[in-house]
Amino acid sequence: MTLGNTIELEKAYKKKEFLSSPEARTIRILAEYLEPESRFRKHHVEDTIVFFGSARTLSPEEATEQLKCVQGKIKQGQRETSDLKNELKQAKIDVKSSVYYQDAVELAKIITGWSKDIYSKTNNQSRRFIVCSGGGPGIMEAANKGASEANGYSIGLNISLPFEQDPNPYITSQLSFEFHYFFIRKFWFTYLAKALVVFPGGFGTIDELMELLTLVQTKKITKKMPILLYGKDYWDQIINFKGLLEWGMISPEDLDLFYIVNTPEEAFQYLRNHLTDLKNN
Repeated sequence: MTLGNTIELEKAYKKKEFLSSPEARTIRILAEYLEPESRFRKHHVEDTIVFFGSARTLSPEEATEQLKCVQGKIKQGQRETSDLKNELKQAKIDVKSSVYYQDAVELAKIITGWSKDIYSKTNNQSRRFIVCSGGGPGIMEAANKGASEANGYSIGLNISLPFEQDPNPYITSQLSFEFHYFFIRKFWFTYLAKALVVFPGGFGTIDELMELLTLVQTKKITKKMPILLYGKDYWDQIINFKGLLEWGMISPEDLDLFYIVNTPEEAFQYLRNHLTDLKNN
């Protein structure tokens, strides 16, 4: 006895509409944990050095060209409206801050060379102290660019946003990720990190810095993890850590949770001194 035409049913895990639904949110969260884990294992990535910083920081070349463009408008006799004055002001700020882009390139290049040297001298396949960024433009791009110039691996943990956050072209293609959930992305920043270098940045950078400082302060992170703030002039102006201490909001020892550096060489020496004993761990 037949019941008419056979109906070909589709398995639940192949239903895109369901997988994109609120009911399947747990599955999507698990996917953003498990899929990166499988790729890190495949490419033998054991741990990372994470670079945080602004997506808006331009390279020296871009910043200089932008300033010349604005100055050209003024030389051509364009009326100095408030918009043009603001454009000139911002262009000068971009040139000033572009030094951080170049410093991030240099530091990432040095770290990657060191990482490759460690890898070449060990008998196992683990890749140690791989440069990792948020995968976007600005300081993130600079970090991946430096690793690329050293012919090494680097990671980009991108996040889907309506602006600013397209993947930069310097990430190792096999280690370029696109996240939907900020908290899973932050997990992967933290879980593999052996150190953080925090360059000047805005809300996102400060959020990442404060969350990591809180986790270390409260002993939710117990591993050794140096946190470097890059650029004393910037961070002294943006966050008054000593003021927090004077108001009794933090303890004196909390000021030892981070270290401020001003040059790629100083940053690398600090990292190497604090991470050398972890090479075989």
